[in-house]
Amino acid sequence: MKRMAPWIPVALAAALLAGGAQAFGDKPDRPVRLVVPAPPGGTIDVFARIISDQLAQEIRQPVIVENRPGAGGAIAVKYMLSQPADGNTLLVTVTNILTEVPHVLKVGFDPLKDVQPVAQMARSVMLFIASPQFPARDGAEAIAYVKAHPGTLSFASYSQGTASQYAGAILNRKAGLDMEHVAFPGSAPALAQVMGNQIPLMFDGSVTARPLIAGGKVRLLAVAYKSRLPDYPQVPTLAELGYPEVDFSNWSGVFASAQTPRPLLEKIHGALARVNARKAVRERYAGTGFESIEGERSMEQMSVDLRAEFDRNAAIVRNFDIRLN
Repeated sequence: MKRMAPWIPVALAAALLAGGAQAFGDKPDRPVRLVVPAPPGGTIDVFARIISDQLAQEIRQPVIVENRPGAGGAIAVKYMLSQPADGNTLLVTVTNILTEVPHVLKVGFDPLKDVQPVAQMARSVMLFIASPQFPARDGAEAIAYVKAHPGTLSFASYSQGTASQYAGAILNRKAGLDMEHVAFPGSAPALAQVMGNQIPLMFDGSVTARPLIAGGKVRLLAVAYKSRLPDYPQVPTLAELGYPEVDFSNWSGVFASAQTPRPLLEKIHGALARVNARKAVRERYAGTGFESIEGERSMEQMSVDLRAEFDRNAAIVRNFDIRLN
């Protein structure tokens, strides 16, 4: 039996609604495709589905989410770049695909020259989690337990070359640990191993980990971010435990080919800014574990942000000798 095409229609009926901005391209009956470099259910996919129906209402044009996972996100990025730069094919991603993965994988594109950030919309942060059976109750106990059991413990990541791996590598070095890294193609398979206690520890994004923490399927040990989170005010950061270098967050947004005409980029940017300001969108961010990004950043500012994140991760890979397993 043939598998269904890897895209799922979203809010096609919204194209018939009155009001809203004009369609992106010169063919308003043609769907806008939001290409996602991950399978359904992950952080990026959740984000894309939050904004897709609202965007369809805003531009009065059909919008679909199209999942194209694989190769550390490169399949989706290269697919987007292969399409006409007419605003009808956009990349929806978390920035790790552009600022982390290219340092350890040959991706076949230049993330700082070929891709143009169009909208910075929400943020997700990294959490240090454990299986429910893991004997440590918090981050300090977990680090002590790993030290007391050298050569026996591992941590999962949702892909090689991402902050999920970086965080574990940095904690290994700074805390004198020897956890083995085990990479998976996405959060879902990695989390399945953590929930089943096959792999006891993981650094995962707040969006995918949040419902599992609430359901008692994984245990939150510490926050790998510069500050405590409103959802978990009692949970300390790794910085508070003495490891300020373990500080990771990624912003989620929409990207286009750098070949897209500037007036069209401005139109897309404006439409997405209006979508991001909607109360319904911000409520869905909060309900799924995203942190809203306040204020609107220009495309030039976003490019600067992307470069800074790219350079920071290059230094991490170099200083902590992060390689493919």
